[in-house]
Amino acid sequence: MIPVKEKNAPVALRLNYKRTALIGFAFFGILLLWQVYDSWCPTFLTDIFARNIYGLTSAELKASDPDKILNVQWIVGIIMACDNLAALILLPIFGNLSDKTKTPIGKRMPYILTGTFVSAVAFPFIPLFFHYNNIVGMVIAMAIVLMFMMMYRNPAVALMPDITPKPLRAKANGIINIMGYFGGAFATVLGLFLVLSKYINAPMAERNIWTIELPFIIASVLMVISAMVLFATIKENKLAEELKDEMALGESLAAVETPIDDDKPMSRANKTMLLAILGAEFLWFMSDNALGTYIGNYVIYHLQSVSSATMILTILGGLASVVGFAIAGGIADKIGRKWTISTGLAITFAGLIVMCFVAPTGRAVGERGEFAFPTLLYAVWVLKGFGMALVHNCSFPMVVELCSSRKIGKFTGYYYAASMSAQTVTPVLLGLVLNGTKAWRALPVYAAILTCLSFAVFTSLVKNIKAGKVANVKGLEALGADD
Repeated sequence: MIPVKEKNAPVALRLNYKRTALIGFAFFGILLLWQVYDSWCPTFLTDIFARNIYGLTSAELKASDPDKILNVQWIVGIIMACDNLAALILLPIFGNLSDKTKTPIGKRMPYILTGTFVSAVAFPFIPLFFHYNNIVGMVIAMAIVLMFMMMYRNPAVALMPDITPKPLRAKANGIINIMGYFGGAFATVLGLFLVLSKYINAPMAERNIWTIELPFIIASVLMVISAMVLFATIKENKLAEELKDEMALGESLAAVETPIDDDKPMSRANKTMLLAILGAEFLWFMSDNALGTYIGNYVIYHLQSVSSATMILTILGGLASVVGFAIAGGIADKIGRKWTISTGLAITFAGLIVMCFVAPTGRAVGERGEFAFPTLLYAVWVLKGFGMALVHNCSFPMVVELCSSRKIGKFTGYYYAASMSAQTVTPVLLGLVLNGTKAWRALPVYAAILTCLSFAVFTSLVKNIKAGKVANVKGLEALGADD
């Protein structure tokens, strides 16, 4: 049973940092693959469509008629959105299925292992088909990766709230996200050494397939290793039994307006809270995904700079995010999750306003007519990374706060349905905006408007309800020394 010191003293709940970090290996694999996918695939699509529509590589097209690069962005957006549309359908399905699954290895682990294996096998085929100019093969490989990552992603993310009491989930989510960003950082370092722009800007005869193949192979191998570590160290069924009392106590201390009861319909207050969070989440993911999808092309085709600068951006943003994730839980304990998220959105908006004034430097560097990278954009990415870390750290715990342990997969599906629907809409919409305006400056303006809207929705409709106070177990016990 959970120890109670005295009648009015805070109850001691145990956030096991060691176990939470091990669960984070699931997120390590997710962000590792995602970072490689988002950093390289939009540029692959831009180049392969340039070759097949105009008969020129994207580098040759940029030199002869740069507006035509913008003309193909709506096609790039549609392809990226189709994958996300499939994910939008599959995420809630796998969430519901995993809630109802019972196996000797747990309810989430079968989906994690199957999704990991198939995604890891299919992932290296994306650059292979691209190199040999096979559009159909490349798009099919992308679709397979995305679909099986959805089988993996929902159960992997649901695993943390499965075995973490509600008042501790914001801090636990910070640890999970930091582990994920280690995966993303590793993928970014790969991009620094295997520079995509050198491949893209080279004549067809000089393109070396291993420049683009190695990051995908390494990501696949590390993703499998991370899943094996997770499987070897996290025993779902055993932990669910051991933590039954702590989970029940966490339920009684939840930050909800009305108590959760699975035998009754969701209360109007809780339903309003859920819809407001998901609506704001949809808007901020539209903004964030627009930047993530198009920043590679923005750097190569607008700033006319080397793609390794994008990798440095990602590293700086990732480091700022790690700081944000490390302190977000503590901030939320003091001012509440609502105002932590609102602060993060305000910081991100400030960074995007600055980005609206960033322009190509015009200072040539390198042998292929590339410009020096504008230093101001590094500051923008630091602000965005820190701000969105505060947002992401607290938003998912707020959603699963509104359900019992029997429906965590389902509500995780709601969370990802909002984010994936945003990622379905935004590449197409922004692609059309870029095609219509013929201006890459539309990217930060678009993102800033959506961030501002999400701030308005969230701050006006979401209530700031704090969880019951708890006293965390400290010292070696918190690290799992007693396991």
